[in-house]
Order: sequence, then C-alpha cells, then structure tokens
Amino acid sequence: MNLKEVYQMDLQTLLDEQNLSMYRLSKISGVPKTTVIDICSGKSDIRNCTAYTVYKIAKTLNCSMEDLMLIDTSDFNRESGLPKNRDYLERGLPPYLRKSIEAMKQSWEIEDAGKKDMHWDIVWCDLNADINSAETEQDITHNQARYLREKYLRMEE
Repeated sequence: MNLKEVYQMDLQTLLDEQNLSMYRLSKISGVPKTTVIDICSGKSDIRNCTAYTVYKIAKTLNCSMEDLMLIDTSDFNRESGLPKNRDYLERGLPPYLRKSIEAMKQSWEIEDAGKKDMHWDIVWCDLNADINSAETEQDITHNQARYLREKYLRMEE
C-alpha cells in the first residue's frame, strides 16, 4: 500500500480491505475495543492517540505509523473533529445489526409506498432490540446507536 492510497482512506476502509472487524483489530492489537470503535466512527482522531496505540494498530495492519497518521481527515469538522457526513456511523456494524437494518429498510419501503406491512412492528422492535444490544455490548457507540434510531426507526431525540 502506498502513501497516496492511505491518505485517501480512513481506518474503517483499511479494516474493510484487510477483512478485519473492529473487534478483531482490538483483539489482535491489544488496543481497547472502545478506542478502535471511536477511531473508526470518527469520534476520536488517530492523531490524538498515544504513539503506543498507533504503533499497535500499525503493526496489526502491516503499515507504518506514518501511514496511519496520513489517514484522510479532509471531510472532518474542525471544531468537533467529527466527519461532516454522518454515514460513518453506519460503518463497521456487526452482521446481525446490518441484517436488522436491511429488514427495516424493506419494511419502510412498503409503508412509504402507502401499503401496509403486517410485520412492520416486529421488524421495528427487532431492530430497536439489536441496536440496544449492540450498544450495551459496546459493538457500537452511543452516537452510532442514536444515529441508527433516528435514521431507521425514525425516532426523534
């Protein structure tokens, strides 16, 4: 991987390319799962991590620490440090949660077309339960859970 390629991606993209989950990166590198989730979700910038954390992630991903420090942050809000596009909150979701989201999308398509989906309430409750479970198990952050509830359950805070 060359520097230009690294500069145009983020940590989640690197994980996707190496077919690694955030959980697996945490286990292999020894970096706490919450730290990995925060970096991948954009809550934390890798540039603010300790050198030892960056070293452990770089070693696990077979790249240099310098490469990791070049991760693209051009789409980040300078004040909050978070990406301007909130789609990052859907990256790295566990498979069971992605499956529930897909079911909810299909159910909303039926409902939004003016038809009645007889299973809409079941699908809604399943997704809500999966979001709660993922948040409790720290598979996703609180911000991700809130975003998913707003987008897919159409809940307002």
